[in-house]
Amino acid sequence: MKYLSLLLFAIGLVGSTSGCVAVKSYEREHLADRIMDFEAVAAEVAMDRHFLETREGSSGGQGGAGGGCACN
Repeated sequence: MKYLSLLLFAIGLVGSTSGCVAVKSYEREHLADRIMDFEAVAAEVAMDRHFLETREGSSGGQGGAGGGCACN
């Protein structure tokens, strides 16, 4: 019983010490990485799609329904 209570205390201690932390202003640059920005990824996808459409000479075909024959 003593071992179990010590184990539960240790788990509670570890759980309470890991959590939110204050981040200094000079450390925020590491948290604001480009990979974490969804808008930057969307812009890259849009640019890649534009290049593909320019190379292929067409547009669309990225998940839309229909093919121009009116048979959606």
